[in-house]
Amino acid sequence: MRSRRDPYRQAKYGLPVGFPAQRNGDHVETAELLEEIYRSVVSRNPGEAEFHQAVREVLDSLGPVLAKRPELTEQRVIERICEPERQIIFGVPWEDDEGTIHINRGFRVQFNSALGPYKGGLRFHPSVYLGTVKFLGFEQTFKNALTGLPIGGGKGGSDFNPRGRSEAEIMRFCQSFMLELSRDLGEYRDVPAGDIGVGGREIGYLFGMYKRITRQYESGVLTGKGLGWGGSVVRKEATGYGAVYFMREMLKERGEEIEGKTCIVSGSGNVAIYTVEKLQQLGARVVACSDSDGYVYDERGIDLELLKQVKERERARISVYADRRGGGARYLEDGNIWNVPCQLAFPSATQNELNGHDAESLVKGGCIAVAEGANMPSTPDAVQIFQEARIAFGLGKAANAGGVAVSALEMQQNARRDTWTFEYTEERLRQIMETIHRTCADTAETYGSPGNYVRGANMASFIRVADAMLALGLV
Repeated sequence: MRSRRDPYRQAKYGLPVGFPAQRNGDHVETAELLEEIYRSVVSRNPGEAEFHQAVREVLDSLGPVLAKRPELTEQRVIERICEPERQIIFGVPWEDDEGTIHINRGFRVQFNSALGPYKGGLRFHPSVYLGTVKFLGFEQTFKNALTGLPIGGGKGGSDFNPRGRSEAEIMRFCQSFMLELSRDLGEYRDVPAGDIGVGGREIGYLFGMYKRITRQYESGVLTGKGLGWGGSVVRKEATGYGAVYFMREMLKERGEEIEGKTCIVSGSGNVAIYTVEKLQQLGARVVACSDSDGYVYDERGIDLELLKQVKERERARISVYADRRGGGARYLEDGNIWNVPCQLAFPSATQNELNGHDAESLVKGGCIAVAEGANMPSTPDAVQIFQEARIAFGLGKAANAGGVAVSALEMQQNARRDTWTFEYTEERLRQIMETIHRTCADTAETYGSPGNYVRGANMASFIRVADAMLALGLV
C-alpha cells in the first residue's frame, strides 16, 4: 500500500529522494531559500490555489540549477519571475437577447516578456478568476520558452460562460470585452489566442472589434484566426498533434511505439479531437473521451468523423455520440474516464482533473505513459504516483506546447504576409515537439534526474527565461 506522504516532501526542491539535508549545507540553504520564496508567493497572492500549485511545481525542480548558478539567487530571478509584469482586471457589460444587462469580469495577466511579446490564450468559463489566469500565465511563460521561439508569456479570459448563449449574445460579449482589452494589445506587445470557450467564432468577433477600434488590419494581434483572414493551417490541430508527437518521443526512449496501443483522451474539445485524430493516424486505438457530464466508452475505437460532427459542428454533448454510434458504445454519466484500462493516457480537459486515486487506477489498468494535453491537469499526488510507478510522464508545459508553437508560426506568416502549406507547417510542429522532448530529456540528464520530464522541462524553461532576464537587466 503506498504511503500517503506529502507529494512534495520526498523530492523537495529538486533534491534527490530521501536526501539527508545535514550532509550538504549548500543544499539545505537552497531548499530553505526556495521555501521562503514559496511562502512569500502564497502570502502575496492569497486564495489563488492554482497559482500556488504551479509555482511550487517549478520551484521543486530548481535546486540543482541554483546550486550551479548562484548569480540567479543574487539577482533574485525567481522572485522576479513569480511576479507578473502587469495584471489587468476590467468589467465587461453586455446585453442579452431579452434586453437584460449582465456584468462579467475580464482579465489579462501579462506575465513575462523577457523572450518576446506576451503570448497566451483567452479562456471564457465561469470558473475563471485572477488565480486561474495567473497560473495559466505563469505556465505559459515556461511553455513558450521551451518552444525556442521569441515569445513571452501571458494569459487572459473572463468568467463569462458561452454555453447556452446565442450567436448574437456571444458576439456582443466579445465586442465589449475587446473594447476594453484592445488598448493593451499589439503584435509587438501582447498577442492573445483561444483557450477553453474561445474558438474560431470568438476569435473572429474579437478581431473584428479590434479592427474597428484601431482602424488597422493588424492580423498579428490575435492567433487562431480563420484561414480566410490571416489564420494558419494546423493551428486547430496543433495542441493535440503536438501531445501525440511528444508521447511518441517518450515511448521511443523506452523502445516502444504508439501503433497498436489502447488510449484514452479526456475532454472532447479541440485538443482532444485532434489528439484522437493523430493517434489514429499512427495506428493507435482510442476507446474513450469525455466532457464535463460524463464519458463515452467505445470498444471498437472512437469514430472520429462522428465525434467531429457532434462536438465541432453541432456543439452537442458527448452523450449524443453514444446515442448515434450504437453497437456497444456506452455513455457513463458522471463516470470516471480514468477507470478505463489503457496503455496511453492524455488528460486534455482542464486543470487538476486527474488526482492520486485516478493515477492509481491508471497504473492498475496497465498505463505506461501519460502526456498532458491540458494545462496542469494532474494533481501533485498523481504526478508522484506516475513517477513512482516509472510511467513516462510528459507534463503540460512540454507536451501541450504545440498549440502556442503554431500560434507563433502564424505570427511569422502574418508578419511576412505569407501562408504555408499544411504539410510544411505540420513538419515544423513535429520538429519543434521533438526538440522540446530532447531539451527536457537532456536537461534532466545534465542535472542528475534522467528520465524525469517534469524536472527537465521546468529547469530548461527556467534557465532560458532567467538568462534573458539577466541579459536585459532590471527593466
